Amino acid sequence: MPKRFVVAASEFPDLPRFPVGSELAEALTVASQQLHETLTPHNTLRTAVRLAVHLMPGAEHAGVSVLERGSRLRTLAWTDEVVRSAEARHTGREPHGHWERLWNSPVARIGDSEADDGWDVLSALGLRSALSLRLRADRRRLTVLTAYARKPGVFDEDATHIGRLFTAHVSIALDSATVREQLTEAMHTRDLIGQATGILMERQGIDAAAAFESLVRASQRENVKLRDLARRIVGTHNST
Repeated sequence: MPKRFVVAASEFPDLPRFPVGSELAEALTVASQQLHETLTPHNTLRTAVRLAVHLMPGAEHAGVSVLERGSRLRTLAWTDEVVRSAEARHTGREPHGHWERLWNSPVARIGDSEADDGWDVLSALGLRSALSLRLRADRRRLTVLTAYARKPGVFDEDATHIGRLFTAHVSIALDSATVREQLTEAMHTRDLIGQATGILMERQGIDAAAAFESLVRASQRENVKLRDLARRIVGTHNST
């Protein structure tokens, strides 16, 4: 069962609820700091959805999803099971025009799900308003943050403006977390390959260059990534 990420009112004590005016800049600064303190992209997104409910006027629920062209919607982070249920019910369906608009526009809004044909999924869950904001986009894939509310017409221009400012911070933090994760993985991979090379040197009585070449040939012969083969060699060596 997936974990429930329910937002408590006291979860962000340093942030005013739905900030406006001079409070907004300070709130976004604090939110940005909290986003940049996350260590992985997944944790960045989990923090982002919780912050969205706290910062975006009218937001009661939030989720981050990925939409691929010609494919289903996939939810990556959510504040609660209401969001996950709403987005999961789009699986196997043709993408609604709301989502399709995000390929060409950074923002898409639903004023009232009960008045908008095709949004029975939301209205059945008691969700009347939605505001979707693009986080990342390329030719094949969209990453979107969506805020939901139980009242119609909640997300006006002011809410949209705050949402866009917030998602700009989320996008930067997400890029930073992704780079950190890639660098960490690269360093771990380098260490694994180094360990595997050392093991082959010891086993076969060869030098480092020959051991690495042997590792590469085995990777190609078995059609296995070099990293995975190195992990297997190290794991086998450590278990003996």
